[in-house]
Amino acid sequence: MHDKWAGILTEDEDGYHFQYEELYLKQLGSEAISVTFPLSGDQYDSKILFPFFDGLVPEGWLLDIAQKNWKLNPRDRMSILLKTCHDCIGAVSIQPQEENGK
Repeated sequence: MHDKWAGILTEDEDGYHFQYEELYLKQLGSEAISVTFPLSGDQYDSKILFPFFDGLVPEGWLLDIAQKNWKLNPRDRMSILLKTCHDCIGAVSIQPQEENGK
């Protein structure tokens, strides 16, 4: 969020999980990434990719190009999100953990 490590989105056999980083929550002026994710120390859980994150995925011809170039499974929304949302329009970007020293 605005070039600050705000939280971690994970996927496992139970679905998707988002949790704000403790340091982010303590920073003065921290903002929620979305109205659907108010600032909280609690973990958010969902069986499907949260609509906020799914809405960051490109659509139409741009999605077709990304899927063909990176050989992405159209049903694997998390992989598509990770490959295509490094530099999204807006304040939020998505980066794999290893790119942030995590």
